[in-house]
Amino acid sequence: MADSALALTAAEPTGGQKFFAEVLGIFVLVFFGVGTALATGGEVITTGLAFGLTVLVMAYAVGRISGGHFNPAVTIGAALSGRLAWSQTPLYFGGQLLGGLLGGAVLWGIWQGFDGFSSDGNFGQNSFGDYGSGLAWWSALLVEAVTTFVFLLVILAVTDERNEHPALAPLAIGLSLSMIHFATISLTGTSVNPARSIASAVFAGSDAIMQLWLFIVAPVLGAVFAGVAYPALFGRAGEPVPGSGLRWRRAPGAVPGYGAPDAYQQQWNQQYPGQQPWPPLPPHQWQQPQYPTGQPAPQAWPQQPPVQQPQPGQPGPPGPPDQSGQPPQAAPWQQPWPGNDGEDGQTQVRPPT
Repeated sequence: MADSALALTAAEPTGGQKFFAEVLGIFVLVFFGVGTALATGGEVITTGLAFGLTVLVMAYAVGRISGGHFNPAVTIGAALSGRLAWSQTPLYFGGQLLGGLLGGAVLWGIWQGFDGFSSDGNFGQNSFGDYGSGLAWWSALLVEAVTTFVFLLVILAVTDERNEHPALAPLAIGLSLSMIHFATISLTGTSVNPARSIASAVFAGSDAIMQLWLFIVAPVLGAVFAGVAYPALFGRAGEPVPGSGLRWRRAPGAVPGYGAPDAYQQQWNQQYPGQQPWPPLPPHQWQQPQYPTGQPAPQAWPQQPPVQQPQPGQPGPPGPPDQSGQPPQAAPWQQPWPGNDGEDGQTQVRPPT
């Protein structure tokens, strides 16, 4: 029973478990983060701490299942840096979008309990220009791209396998998100998360939806730069996950439908790096195939002993003994032909009839 429980605990989380972990994480992020912004009128310190604490808590809670992304930009950065296969990104994006919309819907329903409450332009949405702080669109784009870039670098650094304090990673991530909110809430309302921006804009009305493009494009740009820059600047702890990074095609040796190398292929690569599992066929009969160790291939069948040729003037090998007990005689076709000895003195062997 203990062994089965241990195996169950160590099992890789399923796709469904990762999906619902992302749904739950961003649901909490939107519900408490945007909810705090509504309750406090967007007060900088309180709202910034609320967003940071929700990421910290949920990363500790379900980070072991999905990695605790809760943000499409984080998923893109993880895939580009070699931490996540591209084939899994739709699952993460779907969970993040669904969880954000559910969090916004529940929060919108609760606030309908106040008489006269209207979410139009008042639902913690991100904004710029005339509908926000007055910041120009290009400046807002730069703000969101740079802050997302910094946020992703922090995430990739503290979750690196070479990090000596992995247990503190959620704390560093949550504090960095709060730090970003402190600096940019008054500028753009702080996105760095397209799913969080979508969840607010859907309930905030048409003006927020019209400006939503910037809060999708800018975080994606920041994530792309960070996902490429981190491994280029600081290297990787090991080989990238198959199907991740800048290579979109399935990695060689991957099993169709699973996206992971075959177990035999992995074992062969460890023993004979750079070699094929089977030696190529020899181009000519007189060339023996070479094994990866450089030694000639062993013979598939044992070599037959050489045929003993009869000596001049001697009969061939005797045949099987007969029933009479007489000494075995040579086979009939091995008897010497009378008068047909060769000129060289060798006895000619009679062919079988």
